[in-house]
Amino acid sequence: LDAGCGTAGTTVRLRNFGGRVFGVDLAPEALELAASRGLQGCLARGSVEHLPFREGSFDVVTSFEVVYHSGVENDRRALREFRRVLRRGGLLLLRLPAHDWLRGRHEGLVHTRHRYSRREVGRKLRESGFRIDWLTWANCLLFPPAAAKRLFERIVGETSGAAGEPDLWQPPRLLNWILEQCVAVEALAFKRAIPLPLGLSVLALARAV
Repeated sequence: LDAGCGTAGTTVRLRNFGGRVFGVDLAPEALELAASRGLQGCLARGSVEHLPFREGSFDVVTSFEVVYHSGVENDRRALREFRRVLRRGGLLLLRLPAHDWLRGRHEGLVHTRHRYSRREVGRKLRESGFRIDWLTWANCLLFPPAAAKRLFERIVGETSGAAGEPDLWQPPRLLNWILEQCVAVEALAFKRAIPLPLGLSVLALARAV
C-alpha cells in the first residue's frame, strides 16, 4: 500500500518490486491522474488516519512525505492505521521532513504541519506497535545548502521584511541532474545500511509487531 500516493509516481515504481500495489489518497484530482497511469482497480480514496482497508491486508506500507501534512490532524492515529492494515511482521517504510527549525516559506506552500526529529519518529513508531529495523537521516548532501538558504531567508525577512518568491520551481536540467546524483550516492549508502549523520528528512524501516 502506498499511503498518500498522490498522482502515483511512486506507486507505479513500486510495481517493479513485484506483487500487487494499491494506492490511497484523499484528493480526487490526484486519484484521477493516478488512474491514468494504469492503476484502475488499485486505487482508493481515503485519509491515512482512516484507511479503507481491512486489518492485516498488506505485507508492506509505504508513506513518503505524507504524515507531516496539515491535512493529517493526528500523526499517531495515522501510524496506528498503518499498523492495523499490515500483517504481523509486515514492513512500513516511512519518510518525513526533519528539523522544525528549518521551517520557512516553503512550509506554507506545501502545507507543513510539523517537521520531525529522528528520536520523535522512533518513539511514535514504537508507541504505535512497530519495531524499528532501521532509522536514519536522509537527503544528507542537500542539507548544507538547504539550511543555509533557510537561515538566509530568515535574516533577510527580519531585516527587510521582504516576502521573497515562492521556492516551488523546476530546476534547470543540469542542476536537476546534480541533485539526482546526490540522491543516487545516498542510495548506495542505504543499500549497505549505512546511517547518515544528518539530513533534511527522517527515513524509517519498521516492522509490525
